[in-house]
Order: sequence, then structure tokens, then C-alpha cells
Amino acid sequence: MAVTSIEPSLFASLEPPRLAGAKCPVCATVTFPVQGECPRGDGSIMEVIELPDCGTLWTWTVQSFEPKPPYRAPAGGFKPFGVGYVDLGDVIVEGRLTGKLEDLGVGTPMKLSLLDLWPAVTGEQIVTYAFHAEERS
Repeated sequence: MAVTSIEPSLFASLEPPRLAGAKCPVCATVTFPVQGECPRGDGSIMEVIELPDCGTLWTWTVQSFEPKPPYRAPAGGFKPFGVGYVDLGDVIVEGRLTGKLEDLGVGTPMKLSLLDLWPAVTGEQIVTYAFHAEERS
């Protein structure tokens, strides 16, 4: 089955999953998602970069109510899930958190992954990005 991102500009790669960011060649500001011009206001054209796939959970909470579309509840109905900010070094990214909520805490090492959303009419699997706690050895 083919895999398609809900928004292709979010990703530098789906296999392996890597987010696309942008970096200002003048001041080194990094953004996610990609922006065309530097947000610092000097008009510099941003360069598209591949963001790290690992980071640290900066803060998080539990989404206890069903979000607005394009969210679609799974077949079994809505279940609360984690949402957090993951520090990737040069930029902090907000995203869904998957896995066990009890494994999450500020400072937890996190890894980027794909989150299945729903199958498209054409049979493609529609995905977005998420983060999960890295397994501790």
C-alpha cells in the first residue's frame, strides 16, 4: 500500500521519516514547518533542511477532547492522546505523542515516527508525523 503524507511539505522523507525545516543562511534561524523568508524580518530566503529525527520532550499534555477536522476518530471512537513540544536542537516542534502516556515526562528522549491517519479512497495510507518515547536500554 502506498503511503502519502497529509501535507507533503512537512517531510523531507517518509522512509525513513524525516521532517523538513528551513534555515536562514544569514542568522541561522531554523523553522518548522518550512517558511520561505526568515521570520526575523531581514527578507533572507530560507534554505530547506532535514531536521533531526530525535529530540527531547520539552513539555506535554493530554488531548482529552476530539479535535476539529481534518481529525477523524478511529473506528473504536476517540481516545485521549498526548500532544507535546519536542526540542530538536535548533527548533522545537509540536506534535502528537504516541505510545504509553506513563512513559512521558519532561526531558524524555523522543524519536520521530509516522502516524497512520486513515486510508484514502484510492487505497493509499495517509500519515502525519508523531513522536514516541525512545526505548531505554
